[in-house]
Order: sequence, then structure tokens, then C-alpha cells
Amino acid sequence: MKTVAFHTLGCKVNTYETEAMQQLMEAAGYKCVDFGEKADVYIINTCSVTNIADRKSRQMLHRARKMNEDAIVVAAGCYVESAKEKIDEDLSIDIIVGNNNKNEIVNIINEYLQDKNENRFIIDINKNTEYEEFNISKINDHTRAFIKVQDGCNQFCSYCIIPFTRGRVRSRKMENIIEEVKKLASSGYKEVVLTGIHLSSYGVDFLDESYNKRMELLTQTEESDEEFVTKNELLNLIENISKVDGIERIRIGSLEPRIIKEGFIKRLSEINKFCPHFHLSLQSGCDKTLKSMNRKYTASEFYEGVELIRKYFDSPAITTDIIVGFPGESKEDFEESKAFVEKVKFYETHIFPYSVREGTKAAHMPQVDGNEKAKRANILNEINLANQREFRSQRITKVDEVLCEETFTNDGKEYYTGYTKEYVKIAVLKDGLNTNDIIKGKVVKFLTDDILLMEKEQNNV
Repeated sequence: MKTVAFHTLGCKVNTYETEAMQQLMEAAGYKCVDFGEKADVYIINTCSVTNIADRKSRQMLHRARKMNEDAIVVAAGCYVESAKEKIDEDLSIDIIVGNNNKNEIVNIINEYLQDKNENRFIIDINKNTEYEEFNISKINDHTRAFIKVQDGCNQFCSYCIIPFTRGRVRSRKMENIIEEVKKLASSGYKEVVLTGIHLSSYGVDFLDESYNKRMELLTQTEESDEEFVTKNELLNLIENISKVDGIERIRIGSLEPRIIKEGFIKRLSEINKFCPHFHLSLQSGCDKTLKSMNRKYTASEFYEGVELIRKYFDSPAITTDIIVGFPGESKEDFEESKAFVEKVKFYETHIFPYSVREGTKAAHMPQVDGNEKAKRANILNEINLANQREFRSQRITKVDEVLCEETFTNDGKEYYTGYTKEYVKIAVLKDGLNTNDIIKGKVVKFLTDDILLMEKEQNNV
């Protein structure tokens, strides 16, 4: 039996696609082994979100070649799209596969075995309008199932290469998603996470052009809000998934702040299975910097969305991404962004010192000193740690529920750890419990700095 090893870099979309390719290879008779082992085929699902990601992708491709000089080394994904010319010259790579050809991985390898001159499989991602359909029935080593529902992005933020490596928005047919969710539910999964490159755009390619133009304006009148909610395909998808037997939780990936409208949030709050964990990518709390980033909202508009979420959900988790030291960000701009972060009180803030990405507009803007970027990141990180502690503290004494995921030993006692719907990490004594159980109980204290302890109820879910 031939062996194949996978390595994934980057986002949850890449993780999903790797799982799907793995199942295709297994169905073709390959045995999957760990990436560190000798294999007949190595498939590296690459990332290109930063120059550092490019370098890591190259390193893993070269590592694969060193592990077995006779193996077939496959470079797939975003690095392939962003470095088409360079990658052709890399002698470590046998086959290159673009972002909309991964579902043909078995056929691609077979073609290469027949004719080693056939080694380049890239569709022009910026012209392709078809969603690359995958289908999975299990997720390796996870209790929650990530489901890719959308690909591509139309936003063109000035720091981001993704629209050029993933192409324009392409959405998966709703009936195909629901069918996959049903399969996963029948395999025992209770929680699904919807993911995509720009999740908020799910379904816009299903709607007519005139409607999309109206929605792009995102006016705040009651009439437009009602129309936006009625025709919002992401909201319709979440509601349809909530009707699938066996699925107890629905979690979503990162959202575009402009999707947070009152009707949208009100409808979400009426879905009992929806997890109130909202990741809204802010990137900066300074309007000048947001404009330079080509983000299409202001800080005040973002804050209005936060207030709407808190109006309809009790103690929702609101998390975000912040870039510090963006080109042209002055100390005053940073202070404005910092003040906004303090005002919102995010549960968790992912802080990224700006990293130059060749091929983007921001790469040619005036750069901020590296030491200054690190200093600003440290300042925000202190705020982040305090906010995390405060949000977790607010859970103590409340009755909550946790999905058991992993075993954990602390002070000689065995626990299961998992997450609440708000994605707060909880530990509960292991006695009589199993992986994938959903347990209700009272949160009593901190067990560690980042894990809360729950005492389970006698009658559980």
C-alpha cells in the first residue's frame, strides 16, 4: 500500500481542504502517515498570507524532499497561486496544484505517474467562478467539524494578498452543505463550525447583480435592513443547519463588521443552537488607518454593531484581530486605536505587528519601525490579557455547558476540557464522561489562568 503524508499551513479553510484531500487519497488506496515519516507522496497545503508564510511553505516543501528523495512532493494552495514563477524553478517540487484543483488530487497524481511532464495544475483563480466542491464525512482528531461553505474574497484590503490567491467570491450550494452536515451528524458530531475566506459574502454570488449593488450600499433604513435579512444567504444557511437532527451547536468563523445589522442579529438570537461567539475583524480602531487599509467601515460603525450584539445576546464573546504598526500609523493613530480597543472590551484580541506582503499596496507605503511595532503589540497584549481574565471571571457562579474534547490532568486529578458556546475553556472532572459529551454545570472558579472549573449537574444533556 502506498503512503501519503499531509502538512497544512494557514487557515481553517486549508485545514478543511486537507481533510477532504486525505479522504480522497484514502479512498484511492493510500495509507495516510504522519508528515514526519517516510512516505511515497507528500502533499503540503501551503499558505501565503504573509512573506513569513511563504517562507514556511518553502521550508516544508524542502523538508519533504529531504525525508525521501524518491517521493512525489506536491505543493498545493495559496503559495502556488502567489508564486507561480518562482515555484516552477524549485527542484524540490514535483507537482503544483492551484486552489481550485485540490478536489482532483488523485487524478493529478495519477496523470503525473503516467507522464512526469504533466505536473502543473493551476486554473486562473481570478477568472474562475465555480466553487470547488468537496465532501467529507469525518474530521480527524476533532470533536467539532469545520465545514467550508465559501471561497474567495472581493474586498481587496490594501495589506492582503488573499483575493489574488483565492479569487473572487464563490459559494457552495446550500443543499450540498446540508447533506454534509447530516453525514457529520450521523457520525456523531454535535458541533459544526462554518468557515470560508470571507464568510459574510456567502451566497452573494447566488443573488442578482442589482440586489448586490443595493446591499453594497448597506443603508441603515428599516426597509433595507428587512430586505438584507430576508435575502441573507448566510443567515438562511445557519437556520437550515439548526434543523438537522443531532447537531447541537453551530459556530461561525470571522465576520465582516458590516453584516451586523439589527434584523440579522435578532434572527440569530432566535436560533437556540447558535453559539454567541462573534469574531469581528476590526484591524484598527483609528478611522484614518481603516481608510488606508481599505476597510469599508468606521470605528463608530463597528461599535454600533458591537452594541447590537450585546443588545440581543447575554454576555456574548466578541473577539477580533488588530494590526499594529500598519504603514503610516502614527503614535497618535495607535493611541486612538488603543482607546477604541479599551472601549469595546473584547473578550480576546489577536494582535499582529504589520508584516510586509509583497504584491499588495501596503508593501509600498511608508513603514513603521519594527521595534515600535513590537512595543505597540505588547501594550495591546496587556489589555488583551486583562480583558480575557475579566470576561472569564464573569462566567463564575453561572450555569453553563461544555462540549468535552480533551483529557487534562491537574494536581493529580483527571478532567475533560472543552468550550462553552462563548468559547470559554472549561474543565470538568472526568468521572463517567466521554469525549463529545455535552455537560451542564455550575462554573465555580479558575482551575488555571485560562481554564475555569465546572461542577457538573446530576442530570446532564
